[in-house]
Amino acid sequence: MPDVSGHVTVLLNEAVDALVGPLDGCYVDATFGRGGHSRALLERLSPAGRVVAIDRDPAAVASAAADPALAGDARFAIEHTAFSALAATLAARGITSVDGVLLDLGVSSPQIDDPERGFSFRFDGPLDMRMDTTRGESAAEFLARADERHIAEVIRDYGEERFAVQVAKALVARRESGRPVRTTAELSELVAGAVRTREAGQNPATRTFQALRIFVNAELEELEQALSAAVGVLVPGGRLVVISFHSLEDRIVKTFIARESKTVVDRRAPFAAEAPHRLRSVGRVKPDITETLANPRSRSAVMRVAERTDVGISSAASA
Repeated sequence: MPDVSGHVTVLLNEAVDALVGPLDGCYVDATFGRGGHSRALLERLSPAGRVVAIDRDPAAVASAAADPALAGDARFAIEHTAFSALAATLAARGITSVDGVLLDLGVSSPQIDDPERGFSFRFDGPLDMRMDTTRGESAAEFLARADERHIAEVIRDYGEERFAVQVAKALVARRESGRPVRTTAELSELVAGAVRTREAGQNPATRTFQALRIFVNAELEELEQALSAAVGVLVPGGRLVVISFHSLEDRIVKTFIARESKTVVDRRAPFAAEAPHRLRSVGRVKPDITETLANPRSRSAVMRVAERTDVGISSAASA
């Protein structure tokens, strides 16, 4: 179901079903967006439950403050911060452990559909792309100062664009002519001229836009830190639920869960006790045909679920 902003939350019921156990507890919606998952969690919990939301987009935090149902619910709180700071954010609220953490990655519909944010080639606007518009370097600022090699590396590594060198050369040539790329339309037009072929039905600029967004927001580095932080605060039996929208994200999540699901043996000390694994993989879910037809943006979504297994944390969720 779409919220008032028009955003359709992907895998809404599946994520909440996977996250919430039979008892009330404290849950973290680490990517609030426009609150679809947070609202569904609150509906599931009793008055004793609690949801702490996190988002680094000031517009997302403002939308929560403007929602009477959320702002008036004592069980709900939201923090303006990156999800890599999850543990410190909870600690500042006196919370040492939680029963579940949800990470819904990617860009929300309000972000994509706002030309001023610069996330989409479908609208002309400033080439910003920052999730947190209060800090950091915009995509336009990066392209205005980076050398050709660095630009090519970003587009190749984060966009998996095989014409990354050609795009970088075109960007630098335009900049040196005194006309640096400053808008989404300018970037889209330049990439279309540099990319010779593209998959049917895909805009030539798709991979370049993805790459710059991921780089500007350090999304992959943030994700790795957030996964470690999430496992660190989960109680035994607590769930980690992550919804990814492209292969780079999903690869990190899959690798992390696999690594944390293995018992570690220190080969340098063969008689030492094995370090217990911290997670158990619960499953992988993709949207069904009904959801993908109703919301085409959900087609690439992959949800992975893991459960905390060891007894490193013994207390229940605390506030």
